[in-house]
Amino acid sequence: MKKSYKSLFLVLSLAVLINACDGQGDSLINERLEDNPLPQTPEYTAGSADFSTYIAIGNSLTAGYADGALYTAAQQMSFPAMLATQFSAAVEGDITFNQPDINSEKGFNTVVENPQNGQILGRFKLDTSIPGPSPTIGGEAPTAYSGPQVHNFGVPGIQVGQLLTPATGGPDSPANPAFNPFYQRFASSPSQDGATGSTIIGDAVATQPTFFSLWIGNNDVLGYAASGGANEAIFTSAADFDTRFNATVNTLIANTQAHGVVSNIPFILGLPVFQAVRWNNITLDATTAGAINQGVQSVNGAIQACANAPLNAITAEDAARRLISYSAGDNPILAIDEELDDLGPCFDNLQTFGQINAQQRAALVPYEQSRPMVAGELVLLSAGSVLGTPFNGNADQAIGVVIPLGFNADGSLSGDQFYLTLAEQQAIEVRRAQFNGTIATAVAANSSRLALHDTNSPTGVFYDIFGLSDGVPGITVQGVNLAPDFSPNGILSTDGVHPNPRGYAIIANEMLGVIEAKWGAMLPRINVINLPSVVVCGVGDCVSEL
Repeated sequence: MKKSYKSLFLVLSLAVLINACDGQGDSLINERLEDNPLPQTPEYTAGSADFSTYIAIGNSLTAGYADGALYTAAQQMSFPAMLATQFSAAVEGDITFNQPDINSEKGFNTVVENPQNGQILGRFKLDTSIPGPSPTIGGEAPTAYSGPQVHNFGVPGIQVGQLLTPATGGPDSPANPAFNPFYQRFASSPSQDGATGSTIIGDAVATQPTFFSLWIGNNDVLGYAASGGANEAIFTSAADFDTRFNATVNTLIANTQAHGVVSNIPFILGLPVFQAVRWNNITLDATTAGAINQGVQSVNGAIQACANAPLNAITAEDAARRLISYSAGDNPILAIDEELDDLGPCFDNLQTFGQINAQQRAALVPYEQSRPMVAGELVLLSAGSVLGTPFNGNADQAIGVVIPLGFNADGSLSGDQFYLTLAEQQAIEVRRAQFNGTIATAVAANSSRLALHDTNSPTGVFYDIFGLSDGVPGITVQGVNLAPDFSPNGILSTDGVHPNPRGYAIIANEMLGVIEAKWGAMLPRINVINLPSVVVCGVGDCVSEL
């Protein structure tokens, strides 16, 4: 009996000890949790916004255009598609967000001549041997969209005025400059006469959205900039932009109950299309520089003669800016400048007066309106494929070095399309500021329903990307440094203008922050680094490899 009592005592003692340890363990766990709480699943909310029917209105940036084309993978990673996914976390059930799917792996390249040699070219990929963009082979022309009602009304290439006119949907005619095939393919009623039919803004309003994003106006200034300042016709005036942008906003406000986020126009001159090729991109060794200088002595002599008496055709200052001189290292690109006085008549007089012969006069034709570029001028990316190549098959006459960039074999001039002068840049920046003033005023006038996504904020991502905040271009995201270019660690696509998926995600995340601040929402962010950057050419995939 005593043995049994002892056993029972041991069992009871052990139970008490275990219970005591359990209690002590629970206490320790609770103390640790208080000091180091477990991560909680965020409770996402739309705040006072209603994301149930979200639409996006804009141009190529909204459409998801990238790499010089609209293609399936890029559309799927458009910033509106990303926003819709994040909005879904704060809405019961899934948000329906349909895009006018292009259903093409490589799309249709709108930057290069297309089709080329009977072959349709698709999106750019990065050719590391250049290094630079190269079109892919096996592209496809856009076909009509036959899917469900769209919610992404982003149309590549449009200006703000094209949101408002039926002519954007047709007809496809040289007499209709407003026509855009990317709208025609999904327009609810493509115009047959340019006067009747659907409009982009009308189709957007017809969805009766509860929330929208509007990012339009970039092309009203970017088109002019991308032409090298050569096409004034596509440089929208401040007055026209004001009228058209306000008409767009007023249509949305008057015909829907939707709230929306409106983006303005960022610093476009910081894009790779204007930054990838330097103004002093001609790198020479001392021997080559000396040989070229010897060869252009006659050109410099003729220019100087035009400034001297008795001709006095140009000033000494004008002559000095035209003279050609190279040294070891980096040198300015020699380019056509159609704003210069034409020295053709002066060179003719030199021949008439017997100072040069007919052969020498013919050799001076490329230099009648040429000069070396100066610091601060911006060279377009398109010049990169031309610089240093033989002129008219002559390896001794490299374009941009011996023969001015923009002088064509038939004697015509196209220098303006390759670069932006300081004066042209100033005009672009003044116009951009005017457009942004219009946008800000329109948002302020409807502040109860609209929020401004200011792409020019000193604390915003664009300031970081373009180095406007600290002079160092690039942005750090999730501990990773990303460059404002189309390199593998860049955030731009290979067309030098449009973001790659990482770039679009950075923009979308900033918009989400604006939306949260305005409507008291709480929304998830996109994992930028998990998204791809650029795609490199595969074997036989790109034109450059054929």
